[in-house]
Amino acid sequence: MKKLLQFIFAIIVLYVIVIFTLPQIIDTAINRVAQKAPYTVSKETQDLYNSLDFIADLHCDALLWKRNLNKENGRGQVDIPRLIEARVALQAFTIVSKVPWGINFKSNSTDSDLLKLQSFVSGRKPKTWWSPKNRALAQCDELKAFAKKSDGRFRVIYNADDFKKYLSDRKSNTAITAGFLGAEGLYPLMGDINNLDVLYDAGIRMMSAVHFQDNELGSSAHGESLGGLTDFGKEVVKVIEQKNIILDVAHCSPNLIDDVTAIYHKPFISSHTGVKGTCPSQRNLSDKHLKAIANSGGLIGIAIFEEAVCGLSAEATAQAMKYTADLVGVEHIALGTDNDGAVKTPYDIRGLNLLVEALLKVGFSHEDIRLIMGENVKRFLLEKW
Repeated sequence: MKKLLQFIFAIIVLYVIVIFTLPQIIDTAINRVAQKAPYTVSKETQDLYNSLDFIADLHCDALLWKRNLNKENGRGQVDIPRLIEARVALQAFTIVSKVPWGINFKSNSTDSDLLKLQSFVSGRKPKTWWSPKNRALAQCDELKAFAKKSDGRFRVIYNADDFKKYLSDRKSNTAITAGFLGAEGLYPLMGDINNLDVLYDAGIRMMSAVHFQDNELGSSAHGESLGGLTDFGKEVVKVIEQKNIILDVAHCSPNLIDDVTAIYHKPFISSHTGVKGTCPSQRNLSDKHLKAIANSGGLIGIAIFEEAVCGLSAEATAQAMKYTADLVGVEHIALGTDNDGAVKTPYDIRGLNLLVEALLKVGFSHEDIRLIMGENVKRFLLEKW
């Protein structure tokens, strides 16, 4: 009995060591930046950046990593102090609930689930180990808890009234920031459309059908079938439209985007993407689909990491934005960094002044840059909500 107790104690100690060290090691290793802060630009650029009233980012995965987002972390790309330092007014916190083993941009199986292990070693509750729905709900709860413990520096936005109140408050205090919740792939539905109400009630206001794997709704751009929406997926999309949830087509297969275009009658977005016109990746949007999003009245969030824009620089993102603006108009462009999405980025969230400098160099006007860096998102959300 003594030896058994010693063994159990050793296992507990080992688990505690693992949950306090391994997640941080993994986070540091895969959410990297090429250039560390501080980020310096010309006086003209910094003056323009400081004059931007509303900066918004449509995509980051910081909730996946079990960090204290109320503290500046020595790893990753986003936390609340860095958002405030960067003058970011609104950050979409997108929830990753399932990813495959051997994740890649080409083809991923439907069945594998790396987040079973990640949830375990991160010290999350056992109910999250096997359930994408419970993982999503746990991340929702965590963001709300950060807001409660932020001493008023951070709040979560759920509707138009929240958003308008926040915009009013920020006129007199720019040392605050806000976020809203999104679901990166509707794996938390687990095949049950009733779970969509569960996610909505938990605060999720933006939803994409798929991430790196096919699911009950349809096909990922990185899945096995490359098909479109299933009948279940079409039913879900119709409910998303009825509930006025933001529909996101990031990571969707070309056929799935075609199906969305055919049945969805409101503006939709791609929260984080590159464009095939400057970076011919399987994950990126074709001219056809850029035009489909623009024709809906939607937004195209351009990412900042190398695999999306074919370059580890602000200039690569600026070129993708310029291509898109020339094709569909600057009023449809937004920022969707994909920070903390297991990617290496050229800078963390505080380096957005480098992007502004690159946008100036490719010929965008000051007004264009205001639109891209956040005013388009503000307008879209005020109209959507």
